[in-house]
Amino acid sequence: MSQPKFNIAYLLSLALTSALGGLLFGYDWVVIGGAKPFYELFYQIQDVPNLQGWAMSSALVGCIIGAIAAGGLSDKYGRKQPLILAAALFILSAWGSGAAEDFTWFIIYRVIGGVGIGIASTLSPMYIAEISPAYLRGRFVAINQLTIVIGILAAQICNYLIADPIPAGYSPSQIVTSWNGTTGWRWMFWAELVPASAFFILLFFVPKSPRFLVKSHQEDIAERVLSKIGGHEYAQQEIREIKNTFSEHSERVSFSELKSPSLKPILVLGIVLAVFQQWCGINIIFNYAEEIFTAAGYSVGDMLFNIVITGSVNLAFTLVAMRSVDSLGRKKLMLFGSAGLGVVYLILGLSYFMGWNGLPILILVVTAIGVYAMSLAPITWVVLSEIFPNKVRGRAMSIATLSLWIAAFAITFTFPILNKALGSYGIFWLYSVICLVGFLFIRARLPETKGKSLEEIELELTRSDHSKVEAVENELIKS
Repeated sequence: MSQPKFNIAYLLSLALTSALGGLLFGYDWVVIGGAKPFYELFYQIQDVPNLQGWAMSSALVGCIIGAIAAGGLSDKYGRKQPLILAAALFILSAWGSGAAEDFTWFIIYRVIGGVGIGIASTLSPMYIAEISPAYLRGRFVAINQLTIVIGILAAQICNYLIADPIPAGYSPSQIVTSWNGTTGWRWMFWAELVPASAFFILLFFVPKSPRFLVKSHQEDIAERVLSKIGGHEYAQQEIREIKNTFSEHSERVSFSELKSPSLKPILVLGIVLAVFQQWCGINIIFNYAEEIFTAAGYSVGDMLFNIVITGSVNLAFTLVAMRSVDSLGRKKLMLFGSAGLGVVYLILGLSYFMGWNGLPILILVVTAIGVYAMSLAPITWVVLSEIFPNKVRGRAMSIATLSLWIAAFAITFTFPILNKALGSYGIFWLYSVICLVGFLFIRARLPETKGKSLEEIELELTRSDHSKVEAVENELIKS
């Protein structure tokens, strides 16, 4: 087959539409931080720590629910329909979170938004991977991480623009009756209605995943989609390769299939990588920036400025990842990320131990974010969208994403406890050890997937695992 001429503009439009799920993920996750000082006064929970924590973390419960549901929904209805559902949930959550007069309803709407995050974080990168040609797949899937970062910055900018400056000396009673306390925090949530509505509408104009269409015996529609992407010859070749990876009854997928000797090692690989992306410790810097910078001697005003710097670095190095993922490869970037973070955390822990404050801490934190943004942050999603076989991709991706959200909850919940027990230096040394373990695991278990079709990756991984099983069996027979 001659080299196909891909319709890059069409591919980019599909990827950007799907990646709006990532933008909403980032926005919804961060917007609550700007509204926090005002809705706490409105709901009178400013002196109730457990309710404050519940308000901040309730969306995570929805994330876990959404991740669990995404696998079954995507295997039954494809990637497109559940993403439309996620967009509708984002719309409902954005409106309801801003309109809620009662704290219970505020929590309900936050959980609903979390379900949308759980579905979108599972299916947006998966859809992009399934419509992208092999040589562009890493870059296109990384668009999803880019939009997450843009969503985070958009939430920070919207919060800043919507909120009125608070004069020095304002009392809580004055704040609660001000624009910020009565209306401003609501508009922070309502601003999400614009991208959420765009996501909902645009999804009706994208096709279903060609791999799901083949799985559902709609090969004529799949051929039309693939022809529009890369031409008639490319479509026929892709359909042949996709069909070869499906068994006769592959549309009936059960969780028990994931325990088979050929699939279980791949699932374990995906779960470990998903958990490691969270347990590498970088999200602690985002979630507990105030504690980290305050411990380094920065004032509140300096801390807010430093957060702007870290957000800008996060965006810049995500763009670096998009340019390098398909040239340097996934494995090299993952190894660089785990080793780089391990070294930075080691030095960061030493800085706290020695009492070094100010600029050295800021430089190390920015370095850690840069390393993470160009490696583990986007590349983990790329790898997860690639390694699972066609017939179980939906459920396997759902389990990996569920593991990621559980790991996110665990590290966020345990940080205050570990920080108190180990101190600022001890906790970063702990994360340094975790990064070392991650480095060794990635070096031993992760294959390089750049430039390979999803079907080639599937055959390589499943054959590799079959070979290992056969080798063990032969050794047992000989002995």
